[in-house]
Amino acid sequence: MKLTDKQKRELEAIRNLPDDEIDTSDIPEVLDWSNARRGLLYRPVKKEIALSLDEYVIEWFESNHSDAGKRDEAINAALMEHIKNCELPSRRSARETTGLD
Repeated sequence: MKLTDKQKRELEAIRNLPDDEIDTSDIPEVLDWSNARRGLLYRPVKKEIALSLDEYVIEWFESNHSDAGKRDEAINAALMEHIKNCELPSRRSARETTGLD
């Protein structure tokens, strides 16, 4: 959908508006974030690939997760946990894009 010139001007005016001039009176202030959960609505894009794993690894996941979909989720979760605990240069961008904090 292409924006009209009027819409572009309105967005530019909003972008240039100082924070103290933004009316937030219709937005309720949340004071208690104790029950907030990070990444609740985040759904990462899945990409299907062919992957060769050791037979023992496959057997372990199959014996602990009989449903193929749950097995894939468990393997993905194990890999994500490994990434979260790695000290690699790309860790920050991986943590930001996956909501691992």
